[in-house]
Amino acid sequence: MEEKNCCCEKHTDRSEAERRSLINRLNRLEGQIRGIRGMVERNAYCTDILVQSAAVSAAVNAFNKELLACHIRGCVARDIREGKDEVIDELVTVLQRLMK
Repeated sequence: MEEKNCCCEKHTDRSEAERRSLINRLNRLEGQIRGIRGMVERNAYCTDILVQSAAVSAAVNAFNKELLACHIRGCVARDIREGKDEVIDELVTVLQRLMK
């Protein structure tokens, strides 16, 4: 059985403030990744690159926390109120993936 790709079946209506906040985080991440690529291209010292890589990991985690909080407050709460309890299983699966 093929796994469903929720990105194609569902969507989330975000407030402009929420969308802006998430995009700002992604833009910062993109800049950090470009910075790391530049460090590799310039043959920067390994530990300096690793420190920057750890910063990117922390930034990705912060993005995930913000998005997850918005998802729980919005999508999950709405679906539970509408009696769509399957959203709980979906949330558990997502949390398990994030905690790997």
